[in-house]
Amino acid sequence: MKIQFNTDKHIEGHQRAEAYFATEIETALARFEEKITRVEVHFGQENSAKMGIKDKRCLIEVRPAKLAPLAVTEHDDTNEKAFRGALEKVKKALKTTFEKQKEH
Repeated sequence: MKIQFNTDKHIEGHQRAEAYFATEIETALARFEEKITRVEVHFGQENSAKMGIKDKRCLIEVRPAKLAPLAVTEHDDTNEKAFRGALEKVKKALKTTFEKQKEH
């Protein structure tokens, strides 16, 4: 499972933060690891340089093998909170997708 990070010009991408988020993704999605080819994480700030409530955005796109990509978005006050919310959403989406696939 390849993990890729992208940030807009208002978010600083640090290697240490990327390593932390990559570890969190690997842990959270470990049971789906054989079924996922790539995970892309996009961090952004909705209000440019202005500060606002829940203006940090985290979009996580997961590419399951032989299936259409899944994408979820979460907005929150910090990048970490937005990441946590998006990670929970993507786990639920993958669980539902793979359970439906078993039924057929």
